[in-house]
Amino acid sequence: MREDYEKCGLELAVYEGRPNMEQIKLALPGRDEEIEVVCAMLRNMGELGIPVWCSMWMPILGVMRTSREIPTRAGARVSGFDHAQLRDEPLTEHGIVTEDEQWENLRYFLERTVPVAEEAGVKMAMHPDDPPLSPIRGVARIMSSIENYQRLVDLVPSPCNGIALCQGNFALMTDELPAAIRHFGQQDKIHFVHFRDVRGTARKFEETFHDDGQTDMYACMKAYKDVGYEGVCRPDHVPTMEGDDNDRPMYSSIGRLFAIGYLKGLRESVYRD
Repeated sequence: MREDYEKCGLELAVYEGRPNMEQIKLALPGRDEEIEVVCAMLRNMGELGIPVWCSMWMPILGVMRTSREIPTRAGARVSGFDHAQLRDEPLTEHGIVTEDEQWENLRYFLERTVPVAEEAGVKMAMHPDDPPLSPIRGVARIMSSIENYQRLVDLVPSPCNGIALCQGNFALMTDELPAAIRHFGQQDKIHFVHFRDVRGTARKFEETFHDDGQTDMYACMKAYKDVGYEGVCRPDHVPTMEGDDNDRPMYSSIGRLFAIGYLKGLRESVYRD
């Protein structure tokens, strides 16, 4: 994979591939074997000089959307989530999964992987729950608040234990996203950024064009500059533009071109000075 990027003149600076981790998250038999696969991946990344791994901690349910066909401006379509539509959904086959259980399972995981990441020279960047709402169908989702993210980085203190600041999710955790960027950036804990926006609350929201959400994106870019962030920033989810197919909701090619242009222009206006 790294060679493919280099053939295009690009550096593979973040890896978002994730091996199976369900046994780890739920403390089921086989979790130590899954942890060893993660450790082997981290060692391989270190050998190849890939500096950041974007991890994720969402047991059972993963990224959740209740619609991928919400109309927005100019005939485009976006994804969204409405918790009310899950009101009658049953518990999963795992029943109640508590926050205390999740924190203990996460500690177990980090205590075994962070030292390997340190040795390999790889920074771990934990992605938020999407949506950042807990519980859903009886399953606790602990990467869902500013306070819990601080608890994460304090749980196993290390320069390698940090966060993937996905703005779409963090904007649903706080009304002061630039302040959150400064809070974690001043601790040097932002290892990766998903630069996107939403409109609504964690219980009911829709994704937006990058220039059409509830967040002051200029203020966010200014906050990254102020804390000295120089890492990777990608646009992540985008609308499906009029004329493009919606086979891959949130990853439209035309929508991505718009997002990249917006991001690059905003970055230049802030970082050039």
